[in-house]
Amino acid sequence: MDRSRGINDYEPGPVPSESRVDRYGFIKQNVSNSSAAEGLGKSREARRVRKWRKMIGVGGSDWKHYVRRKPHVVKRRIRKGIPDCLRGLVWQLISGSRDLLLMNPGVYEQLVIYETSASELDIIRDISRTFPTHVFFQQRHGPGQRSLYNVLKAYSVFDRAVGYVQGMGFLAGLLLLYMSEEDAFWLLVALLKGAVHAPMEGLYQVGLPLVQQYLFQFEHLVREHLPKLGEHFSREMINPSMYASQWFITVFSYSFPFPLALRIWDVFLFEGVKIVFKVGLALLKYCHDDLINLSFEKLIHALRNFPEDAMNPDILLPMAYSIK
Repeated sequence: MDRSRGINDYEPGPVPSESRVDRYGFIKQNVSNSSAAEGLGKSREARRVRKWRKMIGVGGSDWKHYVRRKPHVVKRRIRKGIPDCLRGLVWQLISGSRDLLLMNPGVYEQLVIYETSASELDIIRDISRTFPTHVFFQQRHGPGQRSLYNVLKAYSVFDRAVGYVQGMGFLAGLLLLYMSEEDAFWLLVALLKGAVHAPMEGLYQVGLPLVQQYLFQFEHLVREHLPKLGEHFSREMINPSMYASQWFITVFSYSFPFPLALRIWDVFLFEGVKIVFKVGLALLKYCHDDLINLSFEKLIHALRNFPEDAMNPDILLPMAYSIK
C-alpha cells in the first residue's frame, strides 16, 4: 500500500451556489427541518450542557477528579455524545493533549515558523482535498487551509520518521473545526505518540504497518462474528483492504456523515481504537442480509456506499457497543 495513496484521491468539484450550510459548516443543498423538533432538541441539549459543565469544571479543572470518582458515568455520557459546544475542550482533556501543550510551551510556534519540512509540497497539493465542502476549508489560501497546512507541516517536522501522509489531513482538519492550531497539533501528537492509548503512528509509517495489522485483525473478527458473511467474502475474494483501509487511516472522518464521525471520535478518544473495529462490524451486521446476496462488483460498491439508515448514530452505535 502506497503511503501517498492511503485514501482515494479526491478532486473537489464546483461549490453549489446559494446553498445553505448545516450546523457543522458543511454546504448542503436540501435542507428541511422541523422547527418543533429543533426546539425540543435545543432544550434537551441545554440540559446536557449543564450536566457536562458541572462534570468538567471551569476550563476542565474538575475533569480528572470526576473521571477517577465516576468512570462509568463518564463513559456512559461520552457514548451518548459530547455536547458540540464543549467537544473541543473535552477532546483535549480525554486525549491527554492538554497536558502535552502545557509541558511544551513555544514548541509549536518554533516548528511552524523556524523549521522546514520535506513534505511541504505534498501538504499543499492535498489541502484542497480535505473536507472540500466545508466553508472553513474552501477558500484557497484562506484561514482554514493555512491552519491545516501549519498543523501538518509542524507534525512532519516534529516526527520526521512519519513525516506526512494524505490521510493525516482529515484528522487535523476535523480537530481544527473544534480547537486552535496549537491545540489541534498537540492532539495529533497525543494520538500518534500514544499519550493515553496505543500509539497510532504505525498507520502512517512506511508500509503502513498498523493498517496491515488492523485489516488482518478485522478480517478474522468478521469470520468470528459474522461467519456466513466471512465465507461469502472469501468466495467473492473480498478482503478488508478493499473497503476498510480509510476507516482506520482517518478514523471514519473521510467518508462518513459528519454527525456519525463526531460521535465515533468522542468514544475513540476516550476508549481507543476498539471502537473502529466495533463500528465496522456493526455496519456489516446491519447490512448482512443485503451483502450476502451480492457478487464481487456490487459488493465493492455496497461496502463503499452504505445506506443512509445504516449511518444513523442512534441505530449504529448501540449495535457497536454491544459487540464484545
